[in-house]
Amino acid sequence: MHNLGIDIGNTFTKIAVFENQQIVHYQRLGKLTVQDLKLLLNKFELEKSIISTVNEEVIELEDFLRANTSYTRFSIMLNNGVENKYKTPETLGLDRWAAVLGAKSLFVNTNCLIVDAGTCITYDLINSAHEYFGGSISPGIRMRFQALNHFTERLPLIDWQGEDEIPEGINTKSAVINGVLQGVVNEIIGFIAINNKQQSAFKVILTGGDATFLFKQLQNSIFAPQIVKDPYLVLKGLNEVIA
Repeated sequence: MHNLGIDIGNTFTKIAVFENQQIVHYQRLGKLTVQDLKLLLNKFELEKSIISTVNEEVIELEDFLRANTSYTRFSIMLNNGVENKYKTPETLGLDRWAAVLGAKSLFVNTNCLIVDAGTCITYDLINSAHEYFGGSISPGIRMRFQALNHFTERLPLIDWQGEDEIPEGINTKSAVINGVLQGVVNEIIGFIAINNKQQSAFKVILTGGDATFLFKQLQNSIFAPQIVKDPYLVLKGLNEVIA
């Protein structure tokens, strides 16, 4: 039997089929349809399913999953043993909360800093006692490029494609790229340094669309031994709720 985890974001929908805690199938789609779900149901024996969504218009998908699986709509109320001490839980992003639950399942009794590098970069800490107090939110890489272009008259809009290296700032374009990318890397290093002073046995988990680029850049830092990359952390958190 298999479980189906679905994370519907602003731009993409990510799907994972789990056999126990192992991902046996992964997809990223622009839009998820009932036909996509039918194909998955024909390929896998799906027992349980869960959707995390920022879009309320998923009634058709939910009706199908409810009729064919044991279905759960993910919410902040599902905690999987994590004590949520966020002051405004109703405003906490579902992806942030799912990533916290995923971190708890992967690194039991360990202080973890989750860095989710997507549209925004979020920093969330779950301690070894499974307590979550919140974290920080800052602009993501592409948002920083867009802001520099939007709020100035002469700086170009950079179409960054996740390049592996940070260029030297030898002209205006490369200076913008260098400033944004080096700024993000140094920001993450700063957050790790601050939390290292406060926590012990500390693990840093990089996830999100820009995690691969940032993971490579951070291999040159003194914190490299603490850092792991897991692009499926949110989906793993969803699976833990229904496993």
